[in-house]
Amino acid sequence: MPVTPEAGYRVGGRYRLQEPIGQGGMGVVWQARDELLDRRVAVKCARPDDAKAAQRLKKEARYAARLHHPNVVAVFDYVAEGDACWIVMEYVPSRSLAQLMAERGPLSPQEAGSIGGQIAAALAKSHGEGVVHGDVTPENILVTDDGVARLTDFGIARALWSEVTQTGTHTTTGTVRGKPRYLAPEVAKGKAPDAKADVFSLGASLFAAVEGRSPYGEFEHVMGYLARALEGHVDAPQQAGPLTAPLTALLQVEPGNRPDAGEARSLLTRAAPPPAHIQEYVQEHQRRSGQGAAQATLRLRPTLALPSLTMWLPRKLRGRLTGRRRALTVTAAALAVAGLAIGLLALFGAWPFGHKGGTGHRSDAKPSATGQAQAGALGDAPSADPCKVMDAASLSRFGHTELAPAYGQLSRCDVLVLNSGGDEIADAEVDFSSDLQQFDSDVAVRKVSNVEVASLKRDGDQCLRFITTPDRKQIVVNGKRDGTGAPDPCALSDAAVDYAVTVLDKGPVPRRSAVWPADSLGRLDACAVLDPATLKKVPGLELRPKDHGFADWTCDWASPDGQSAYVQLQFTQDNDLSDNGRPARVAGTTSYVSPKEEGDDSCVVYTPHRTFTDSVGERTIELFRLTLKEQGQQNAKVCDDAKSVAGAAVQNIEKRLPAK
Repeated sequence: MPVTPEAGYRVGGRYRLQEPIGQGGMGVVWQARDELLDRRVAVKCARPDDAKAAQRLKKEARYAARLHHPNVVAVFDYVAEGDACWIVMEYVPSRSLAQLMAERGPLSPQEAGSIGGQIAAALAKSHGEGVVHGDVTPENILVTDDGVARLTDFGIARALWSEVTQTGTHTTTGTVRGKPRYLAPEVAKGKAPDAKADVFSLGASLFAAVEGRSPYGEFEHVMGYLARALEGHVDAPQQAGPLTAPLTALLQVEPGNRPDAGEARSLLTRAAPPPAHIQEYVQEHQRRSGQGAAQATLRLRPTLALPSLTMWLPRKLRGRLTGRRRALTVTAAALAVAGLAIGLLALFGAWPFGHKGGTGHRSDAKPSATGQAQAGALGDAPSADPCKVMDAASLSRFGHTELAPAYGQLSRCDVLVLNSGGDEIADAEVDFSSDLQQFDSDVAVRKVSNVEVASLKRDGDQCLRFITTPDRKQIVVNGKRDGTGAPDPCALSDAAVDYAVTVLDKGPVPRRSAVWPADSLGRLDACAVLDPATLKKVPGLELRPKDHGFADWTCDWASPDGQSAYVQLQFTQDNDLSDNGRPARVAGTTSYVSPKEEGDDSCVVYTPHRTFTDSVGERTIELFRLTLKEQGQQNAKVCDDAKSVAGAAVQNIEKRLPAK
């Protein structure tokens, strides 16, 4: 049954319509309230003719969501209900260029040029991402009261048209796909819209803004405009002043003679430089997006720090996309996060099934009275899947994104952001934690449905968010960037949080789709792997574990003073161990020894356990990482002891797991 939208209607059970704020040939736009994230949004209702058109609309919405630019209206969500499709967008208090023209008449060349330069910049960004707008018109150019221009409705019109073919514009019947006043001549002849057609339509829109009419003239019937377009008859501007030359270039009949969007921006901004406050707006957006940021210098590796540091230091972040190792960089300032929460990022999760040798896990599950975990709850910790609260497509506006399910710790999942060359430039990381972090009063904490979200201030190239679940666990989201062109890490974290909160609003954290294999470390309790006889080899070490990680996939032992002796066993994953130190045989296994990795009196041993193919087809090594500290000892002695303890761990693991 057709949906009749009205005030109060909830789209997707989440977006409550408030009032219509616009209407056009492609659909009605409503101002709405996102009740989950408590923010205003704009929601456009469209009614595709058939299932193919609906599928095209969804695809175009996904493309539009990839765009992240100060002059583009962001797309947040897509909802299909009955015969209606809803696109949820950023709410921008503004009027369209068409409204400005209707209210005020022709604009000055200076104002039109400022708007045009901003929209050309938006097109340059979209074309660089392979996204053609296809309907650049005054109706789709929004202008705020202070003159900031934003381009909206990417691909919506094209998606609702019939499949584009060489005869997609039906001149014989008068059916015109697009607004003929602004249509490029080649599109009027049946060619599919492309980047150069967008440039012509921008020129036609600006021509109308300063001249008060289409560059094709003025007609009562749309066929008059279409006839002029087919003839390639374009009027010369008369009132454009300094915009005369740029408009003439943008409105060239032959696409090959037109500038591309970037060149159009240069022509327009030279002729009509935008006001200082608009330049500052763009620069601030670029600064927040990380464009032009200097590359940091400190390479870091994920590891648990020693007790003297009482936090986790992310010392090197490894990529896993093409079988080769990648590393993100972060500034030294990132290490100052210790005062709040980075320690949570090294905690681990596991699977709740039986363990050999009496080493079963504790269950953190706290079901409701009905036996079902509450919406938003992390639930049974070992079976919770961090990748189910992540989504590469939801972050695609920051660049090409790929899911990395085995990037490090067993309770961790990442979405990697890549540039056009395939290099990793940013990372949104999710980790689970059962060690509840408390926050000072200066940390912003907001309630979102059944969870709380704490937002820490950006620290260099990292930005942390903490989602506290109803069962008093936390999901830690860390946005990280590396180098020029990388997105703002806080914008990345916030987008990842938005998606996670959407998932958590529907139920508890989803479960893993498969159990850990019988020979996986995921079936073990790290605290049970090192027995008292082995731990006694480290003088001064207390035999009782000092700390258990998330679901017992990491375990710490320390001396009473927390300084003189320390051992940590951590189950983790990697795709290459060759740069983790020098190779050495440990209990018949080729391991890698890294002296002084955690200080002059420390040694770390990386020991592979099994190799498998992860869910995205990447070769992955499951391993344990053994850290040993003996204060006052020569490092060679510390490394010998570390290899001895690691060897005992190998033997105890073999006793508890079936042969590989």
